[in-house]
This record gives sequence, C-alpha cells and structure tokens, in this order.
Amino acid sequence: MILETLALGDYQANCYIYASETSKQGFIIDPGDEAEVILGRINELGLSILYIILTHGHPDHTGALKQVRENTGAQLAIHGSDAPILKDKWLHSALGFPYSDVMPDRLLTDGEVLKAGELELKVTHTPGHTPGGICLLGEGFVFTGDTLFNMGVGRTDLPGGNMGQLMSSIADKLLTLPDETIVYPGHGSSSTIGDERRGNPFLDGRY
Repeated sequence: MILETLALGDYQANCYIYASETSKQGFIIDPGDEAEVILGRINELGLSILYIILTHGHPDHTGALKQVRENTGAQLAIHGSDAPILKDKWLHSALGFPYSDVMPDRLLTDGEVLKAGELELKVTHTPGHTPGGICLLGEGFVFTGDTLFNMGVGRTDLPGGNMGQLMSSIADKLLTLPDETIVYPGHGSSSTIGDERRGNPFLDGRY
C-alpha cells in the first residue's frame, strides 16, 4: 500500500495519494493546490490514478483539480450535494482561488465503494462543514476531510455549514469506528478515533 500526504498551498490542505503497490492503481484525494507537486509525485511512483475524490467542494481542496484531472485522465467524484460548490464563483473569489468550471464524472452517495486495484474506499456522508461533505473509510483508517481534525472540527460559518449536523455526523459516523482507526484529516497532522474521543475539546462539551 502507498499512502502519502502532501500539504499544499497557502491553506496547507492535505492532498492524499493512496495506491496499490502491486497494480499501481490508485486515488488522489483533495488536490487543493500545486498541481505540479502532485503530478510529479504520481509520475515518480509510476501510478495510474483511477479516481480523484473530493471530500467536499471548497476551493482550498480543489484548486489543482483541473490540471490534475487533465494530466491523469482520472474520473472526478464528489457527493451530489457538494457538486454545485464547484461552480460557486463567489466562494472561489472569497478564498482567493481562480474559478474553473470543472464538472464531476461521478456523484457519490452514502455507502458506495470505490475501487482501485485491490484497494477499496467506502463513502460515508458526513454533512455539517458542507452539505455534501464525505469521509472515506479504508482498512483501519479514515480520510475525514474538514469534518474532523486532530483536536478540532471543521468550521461551519461558510454557506451550507451547520454545527448541529457536523456534530451529529461525527458522533454517528466517526466515533462509532474502533479507537485504533487512524484519522487522516483535510488539514494538519493525523490522529486516531480514540485520541479524538478522549481529547478533542469540541467533542467533550468544552466548546
């Protein structure tokens, strides 16, 4: 298994490369910026990318999307409720990103599974940060986007955000996972479900 984290752009959003060492097929998750860095690493590893998966539609996670898709030929997948964000010119401008009208190839729904070689990622719909925010569950780990961070949670003050939904998503979809499940968030360092359950101040009533 190949699993690499690239923290990219002014927002240091985590882009993940997850691929099979045997088939060399894989996924790119949240290509937020610096397309040349992402593509350079893909080429170094000799990978064939089948899917670019967006955990949500905010432009700090999609800034390199157009160039990466054009150069890999991968299918673009995002939850249907977040697809309109890709066309939100105001949000792109507000966060300092150029607008590019990129349309998804596949609209994801809760519970479906994406495959690359022998690898699988299960889509878990976790609204709150955005209406169509998702987490991606692998074997012993979960990519949480901007739903859950290391000792934090996603902001809910942008259009479509809802703190009640976010906390319910975390409680119902993430905290039900085993404590040893590794958390790979959209920003910052990794954690585990157990560490977040025990120490995240947003989850124990301090906030």
